[in-house]
Amino acid sequence: MNDMIIRKDRRAGRLTFNRPQALNALSHEMALAIDAALREWRDDPEVALVIIDAKGERAFCSGGDIAAVYRAGLAGDHRVGREFFRDEYIMNARIAEYPKPIVAFMQGFVMGGGVGVGGHASHRIVGDTTQIAMPECGIGLIPDVGGSWLLGHAPGRCGEYLGLTAARMGAGDAIFTGFADSYIPEAEWPALIERLAESGDVTAIGAHPAPEAPLATVDLSAFAGETVAEIVAALETAGNEAALKPLRRNSPLSMAATLALVRAARKDATLRDSLARELRFTARATAGSDFLEGVRAQIIDKDRNPRWSADASPAHVAEMLAPLGADELIWEESK
Repeated sequence: MNDMIIRKDRRAGRLTFNRPQALNALSHEMALAIDAALREWRDDPEVALVIIDAKGERAFCSGGDIAAVYRAGLAGDHRVGREFFRDEYIMNARIAEYPKPIVAFMQGFVMGGGVGVGGHASHRIVGDTTQIAMPECGIGLIPDVGGSWLLGHAPGRCGEYLGLTAARMGAGDAIFTGFADSYIPEAEWPALIERLAESGDVTAIGAHPAPEAPLATVDLSAFAGETVAEIVAALETAGNEAALKPLRRNSPLSMAATLALVRAARKDATLRDSLARELRFTARATAGSDFLEGVRAQIIDKDRNPRWSADASPAHVAEMLAPLGADELIWEESK
């Protein structure tokens, strides 16, 4: 497919995002294509490792292409969203569990669905333009694609902070929080990709000293609050307007659910546990959350003025995160 360039290159399987005009947004078809290629290469002796990169300077992958999910949900068809998220999460887990090295080169925007592809690779490379974020609370969703797992395993209260505020991380913070592994100047990436494809050996990667991580010195103790309201109160007491601004802007239901998801992920044994819990929310998102309104305001009409209306009570959060019964995420080997 044109949006995803998939080929074998010497010792490497190559996956290249090819929608620079759309900031390499990940469609359902692209997610399926990535998953199919990984399945094909898993037992291929010619493929020693997999390289994931992207065309264009502005983005590795700016997120999921959710226009089709929005349109279907608006028409009352909630199946399109459920199937997209389910297939995407299966692909995310395959990347995380892959038996061969996967090297992701993440420039520019790496958000949402882009984190789901690059953030679970075995070797995650960032550069000077990298901006990583989980901005879902701003569109009435939750940090999914395994985002709750990554946030839950970030140091201290970074997970709550990043999930609720959608703050962006440069290379240093991405490495500090566990969203990336190595900093390499982007000018060196083409030569490194050549070496990897030629040798099939990840020891060719090397690394430069990581840039400073501003998050390492920020007091995030306010984000230890039991609820979003307690976090807001603590931030108000501290006079932290920078953190309060996004919390006042984002979906109350999404933030409450995100807090629950990040804290539950800390106790999860595997990424799969977190993905299955995320699907419980996203499978219900077009019917029971602020998602349609968030997408309208931020992506469709672009008035940046969402009118949040979803119930953010503990009872509704519990309903959104309750098991899906027959629609629970079922893994390939369990079918």
